[in-house]
Amino acid sequence: MRKVGLYLDAPVTGGTFQYSLSVLSAFNSFKPDELQTIIAFSSDFWDNYLREKNIFALKIPRTYFSRLWFQLRTPLSIWRKTSKSFDSFSKAFLKQKCDLWVFPSQDIWTYSLPISSLSAVHDLMHRYERNFPESSTNKEYNIREKHYSRICNYASGILVDSHLGKQQLIESYQVDESKVHILPFIAPQYIYEKTNDNALKFELPSKYIFYPAKFWKHKNHIGLIKTASQLIAKIPDLKMVFAGAPNGGYSSVKELIKKMNLEDVFIFLDHVPDSQMRILYKKAHALVMPTFFGPTNIPPLEAFATGCPVAVSNNYAMPEQVGDAGLHYDPNSTAEIADVIYKLWTDDKLVSALIEKGFQKDANWNQEHFNKKLKEIIHLTIEN
Repeated sequence: MRKVGLYLDAPVTGGTFQYSLSVLSAFNSFKPDELQTIIAFSSDFWDNYLREKNIFALKIPRTYFSRLWFQLRTPLSIWRKTSKSFDSFSKAFLKQKCDLWVFPSQDIWTYSLPISSLSAVHDLMHRYERNFPESSTNKEYNIREKHYSRICNYASGILVDSHLGKQQLIESYQVDESKVHILPFIAPQYIYEKTNDNALKFELPSKYIFYPAKFWKHKNHIGLIKTASQLIAKIPDLKMVFAGAPNGGYSSVKELIKKMNLEDVFIFLDHVPDSQMRILYKKAHALVMPTFFGPTNIPPLEAFATGCPVAVSNNYAMPEQVGDAGLHYDPNSTAEIADVIYKLWTDDKLVSALIEKGFQKDANWNQEHFNKKLKEIIHLTIEN
C-alpha cells in the first residue's frame, strides 16, 4: 500500500490558498484501499481550520534550526544531508515513511527536506512579465529564480495549471517533461455553497460588471477605468464593482477615478468574505478580468459555477482555460475591452449563451475530476 503525505504550509490569500484547499479536499476523497494518507501542518491557522472541518492531521512544529538554516543561507545540499540527524522538523517527515509528499503551496520544504516530493509551480510571471514591480524587481526576480530552480532540481514531480504552464517550466528550467503534470485549477468549494441571495451585505446596483482582484498593477484596474471613460457616453448607467483588499496600486486607482470624474461608475467593496462571493457573482451581469498575468486564473471558474458570463484577457493560457465559454480581448486595448463590455451589457442572447456554456465548463472540470487526476499523478510520480 502506497503512503502519501500532504503538507499545508502557512496560509496565504488568493489562488495558492484555494489550490491548497482543492488538494486537501482531494486527499479526503482518497479511499484507504487506494492510498494511505497523512495530512501535516505547522501553522495555528491550519490547526483551527482542520479542527472545524473535523479533519485529522498531524501538527509538525517548525523548529529553531528549520528557521535558522534559511536565514543563514546554509548550503542546501548540506542541510538536506544533515538535518535528519538533529532537526525534529525534518525527522517528523521521515518518520511517516511516505512514498511521496505533496506541497501545493510551492513552498521551500518541497526541496528542503530529504524526501520525495510533488510540488506545485503556479506561474513564472517573474520571467515573462518583467515590467511589473510586484514580481520582477531584481531582488524579487532572483529570489523566485532560486526558489523555482530548486523545486525543479529536487522535486520528483511538478504540478502546473495548463499546457502553456508546462511549456514555460520546461523551457525556463530544462525540466524533464515526464516530471511535469498538468492539474488545472478548479473553482473553490465555497462558491458552490448554497446561500440566500437576499443575504448580500452590500448595497449594489441591479446591473454591474464585477472584478474581484487585489490592486496589483498587473491586475490592470487602470485599463478598466480608462475603458469606462470611453463607454460612459454609450452606457450612461454603467457600473463596475471592484472587490479586493486595498493593497498595491489601490490609491492610484482611486485617484484616476476621481481625476476622470467616474466616482459614480465604480464601487469598492475591499475585502469580501468567501460567504458573500457566490452572491456577488450571481448578481453580477458579467465578470470582466483584464489581467496581464497567467497562465490561468480562478475567477473565471467561479463565474462559470455561478452563472456569471465571463470575459478575460487573451494572454497566456486564459483562452485555453475559458474556450468559447467566454469572450477574449487584448488587455492592452481599451477599445477591445470596451467592445466586449458593450456586447455584454446590451446583448441578452449572448449573455444567455455564455451562461450555459459556463455551466457546461464547470460540469466538465470540477472537484471530482480534480481528485481523480491528482490520484493518477501521485501514483505516476511514485512509480517513476
